[in-house]
Amino acid sequence: MDESEASRRAAAVELVLMDVDGTLTDGTIWVLPDGEEVKGYSVRDGLGIFLGRMAGLSFGIITGKRSQALEKRAEKLGIGEVHQGVLDKASALASILERHGLAAAQAAYIGDDLGDLAVMEGVGLAAAVADAHPEVKARAHYVCSLPGGRGAVREFIEFIVRAKGKWDEVKTRAHEIRNFKP
Repeated sequence: MDESEASRRAAAVELVLMDVDGTLTDGTIWVLPDGEEVKGYSVRDGLGIFLGRMAGLSFGIITGKRSQALEKRAEKLGIGEVHQGVLDKASALASILERHGLAAAQAAYIGDDLGDLAVMEGVGLAAAVADAHPEVKARAHYVCSLPGGRGAVREFIEFIVRAKGKWDEVKTRAHEIRNFKP
């Protein structure tokens, strides 16, 4: 898809949904001796979510895994929709859209692997991180230049904010970032 079509789609977006492992993270999971799993999140992506919220976007997560750390991270970032342990991501998407009264064209999703394809097909703007599975990249309207967990989510959010014509407003309000605690 050409960038002008992706920009047209992005201009309609009100809600940005995302996967976690391989998208908000680089896919690495450290397993501690007690069995607890630890993941790393990019401050850049967190800041991107903050900037997107400044532009009026809402955010949500749909992930197949469960993590208490993710709940805390999502709360800190002001992510209103957090759906963990989801095997049927398309049903979760339908429920979220209905609850928010949004059409599919008003939602975007960014993912990295085969489990994300059903959601990508159900939104107006689908994105893949740079290191996504080839089939995911082939179905995406927008493919990030950055890999998962390394700023791809922020790149995608900035693409949407620019397409909506709100980038200059967000830059002007950037001083508010000091209130952000990633």
